[in-house]
Amino acid sequence: MKVLDLQCGQSHVFEGWFASEDDFQDQCARALVQCPLCGDAQISKKLSAPRLNLSGAGGDPEASHQAIALQDPDQAQMAKAWLEMGRRLLAETTDVGTQFAEEARKIHYGEAPERAIRGQTSLREARELVQEGIGVLPLMVPEALKKPLQ
Repeated sequence: MKVLDLQCGQSHVFEGWFASEDDFQDQCARALVQCPLCGDAQISKKLSAPRLNLSGAGGDPEASHQAIALQDPDQAQMAKAWLEMGRRLLAETTDVGTQFAEEARKIHYGEAPERAIRGQTSLREARELVQEGIGVLPLMVPEALKKPLQ
């Protein structure tokens, strides 16, 4: 197992674990490697001392692990809290997909059971919801949170 120090286009630094250099390159080419903080798939390797984790050699190359490796303890604590909040939001809300605006209105006007929902909507629709008095919170959730962490 090869452990790499990585950085996204937003300058977030994190670790990635890969079966090989070829595995890293292949996953990057398919945009499978994403920043765990912002979801950016524009990833570059940082200069680092080589580290090998041999205990998991021969494992599934698709099962790469990404971890946050921030230098400042305050940044690391904030990132940990943010990721935990994202996990809780995903666990405690119902994904209504592209029907978010329609479902939010139904809930607001008592036409559907009250519950916490999440989904996608346009900026225009989000503004209209706010103007109607419907509380919405724009939030980008990194793809890494939408799948189980290895």
